[in-house]
Amino acid sequence: MRSILKPIAPALLGTLWTASAWAEPQPWEIDFPAAASAQMQEYISFHNLLLVIITVITLFVAALLVYAMVRFRRSRNPVASKTSHNTLIEVIWTVVPVIILAVIFVPSMRILYYTDRTPDAEMTLKVTGHQWYWTYEYPDHENLTFDAYMVQDGDLKPGQLRLLSTDNEVVVPVDTNIRVLTTSTDVIHSWLVPALGVQKYAMPGRINETWFRATETGTVYGQCNQICGVNHGFMPVQVRVVSKEEFAAWLVEAKQRFASAGQPATQLAAVEAR
Repeated sequence: MRSILKPIAPALLGTLWTASAWAEPQPWEIDFPAAASAQMQEYISFHNLLLVIITVITLFVAALLVYAMVRFRRSRNPVASKTSHNTLIEVIWTVVPVIILAVIFVPSMRILYYTDRTPDAEMTLKVTGHQWYWTYEYPDHENLTFDAYMVQDGDLKPGQLRLLSTDNEVVVPVDTNIRVLTTSTDVIHSWLVPALGVQKYAMPGRINETWFRATETGTVYGQCNQICGVNHGFMPVQVRVVSKEEFAAWLVEAKQRFASAGQPATQLAAVEAR
């Protein structure tokens, strides 16, 4: 699916785009992370379109206000006009907003349906939210299952990011339509990975569905963005995108590493004690 609108020049938007889709977060960064999937590129393009539209509207309204204050100030117009109706102006301010809404509506609905679900998923990733960690399951690969906890500050290794790195990362192949199923065992959570353009609620007793297709290899991060309890801010998401060959090799290693079901009870107790 082609982008609705190619990214506008950074100088026009007043934003700085990251050179790499996998650049680590930096202090004082603003704007979206660089797109790491087709969905996120669509979101960024749609955002750019809306930014141009709202900027033009804001400048136009501001210019009208300044003109009205200068042209029709009391000193210049001591006798106010008694005009109460103008058919042309009323037609314009009715038709123009309708056209603007149509311009917004069409690409908005295209993105909504495009990002909803994929009819030709190549693999499935099931995500289960807990207070306060994630369980990942690969139903297409012998139900490979493991838990992912945030790496505590004292256990961080070189290259790991505070509050974002997990002990077990999600590994997915590049250029693959991946169906994501989300659910929860306790309260409402939300699985969010901004660079992939994925955000889906994980609700107890319900399976929600979304999808993504990563376009480059590398590591991206996310977090639960639903206020799910006292440790809400400590259940990050770490996704590593690899080549299909590397993914096949990882599956072999992961099936051996996670052969014993469940996480150590001491680890779970440590997380719940935070």
